[in-house]
Amino acid sequence: MALWGGRFASGPADSVAALSRSVDFDWRLASYDIKVNLVHLDGLVSAGVIATGNGEVIRAGLKALGAEILGGKFSYDDSDEDVHSAIERGLIAKIGAIGGALRAGRSRNDLVVTDFKLYLIDHLLEIASLTTSLIEAFNEQSLANVEVFAPGFTHLQHAQPIVFGHELAKHSQALLRDLDRIGDWLVRNSISPLGAGALSGSGLQPNPESSGETLGFDGVVANSIDAVSDRDFAAEALFVMAMLGVHLSRIGEEFTLWSTNEFSWVEIADAYSTGSSIMPQKKNPDIAELARGKSGRLVGNLTALLTTLKGLPFAYNRDLQEDKEPVFDSVETLLVLLPALTGMVATAKFRTENISSGAHSGFALATEVADYLAKKSVPFAQAHEAAGECVKVCEQTKRELHELTDEQLAAIHPELKSDLREFLTVSGAIASRTSSLGTSIPSVTAQIAELKNATQEAKQWISNEVERFSGMMKP
Repeated sequence: MALWGGRFASGPADSVAALSRSVDFDWRLASYDIKVNLVHLDGLVSAGVIATGNGEVIRAGLKALGAEILGGKFSYDDSDEDVHSAIERGLIAKIGAIGGALRAGRSRNDLVVTDFKLYLIDHLLEIASLTTSLIEAFNEQSLANVEVFAPGFTHLQHAQPIVFGHELAKHSQALLRDLDRIGDWLVRNSISPLGAGALSGSGLQPNPESSGETLGFDGVVANSIDAVSDRDFAAEALFVMAMLGVHLSRIGEEFTLWSTNEFSWVEIADAYSTGSSIMPQKKNPDIAELARGKSGRLVGNLTALLTTLKGLPFAYNRDLQEDKEPVFDSVETLLVLLPALTGMVATAKFRTENISSGAHSGFALATEVADYLAKKSVPFAQAHEAAGECVKVCEQTKRELHELTDEQLAAIHPELKSDLREFLTVSGAIASRTSSLGTSIPSVTAQIAELKNATQEAKQWISNEVERFSGMMKP
């Protein structure tokens, strides 16, 4: 059903209709469109534009249509251009021509952006909830590995020994920032564009504040032109999802590396692995690899929308039809990826003996030599140079740092004494990192406790927001 055409001598060419058609993807907004239309109807009745009796007929028709949409009994057909035309067609078919009265005082321009915001609020909260489950899986694995020593890496080279629980907990920290970004997004974008009309507001809807409050928004967009042309909220949501995707990709990369024979640090459960069609021995970390791979489309979706928005003049332009598919794709990618990745992390079995076996290798304790000298008031530049000289001698003589003789130590620096060996242990090095962000066992244990508290707070916040916006899917 076309929502325009009175001034045209003919309908659009078939090619134009095909190009303009968006209902195949924007049908995802159907239940939100029902909700927004019900609120819009309330405004029209309050303003006297639609008589109370007619309003009740339209309201009943919208609610019945909404129930049919949720039940899969009503959907779009080949005649529909978009979700809005499909719903108007269904409403008029149900209650007659009076259904067309609902179009007064609104445009598809303000209607679609309101629908779209509600969709994103709903689905970003769902993504946030799934992310908390992944954080909880990491918190539990971190706590289980809080006394496991491991080599820490920079540049994928052995650096310094750490607690492996500290290694795992870093992912919880990054994912909590993703939740913070979703919260920030909601604060910034919980403002209603309904009532902006095509671009100038509406004389038939004088109270957009009431409509916005009913929909759960905190306020109303201050400028009607901005209201219909703003897609910052969509681009920002895509950034939030892309950043989350980057974090999931890094998790995938680490688990892929750790599951190799060369590392042999983790065994991924069979339920979260796949095999080869030709090599029967293979057990592939496909979930980890898909987490790594799907980040590319999340970043790509952000880039696509930013490119679309660049250079657009303000007020509505048809280019903005291209805002939805990247968002839908990113949302649906995360909704299927997060549960699988959470299951993989939660069921992973870490081979702690293999993890700990390399904690001292690669001269990972060289910094302890420099710190030892620094505590003796040797300028750190000199201490660093001496520690490097110790490594050089070890490489030349095929021995470890603690195997250097007293004579060799003294030749490198006069302050290097035999008691240095007391500090050249993995446990000693880890125990010395006692600051709040350090890798000592007490520090990591405290960090995990704080992570658990932060996760519970996030879950409560998400629950409160879901309750606040509850009922959006049901007219």
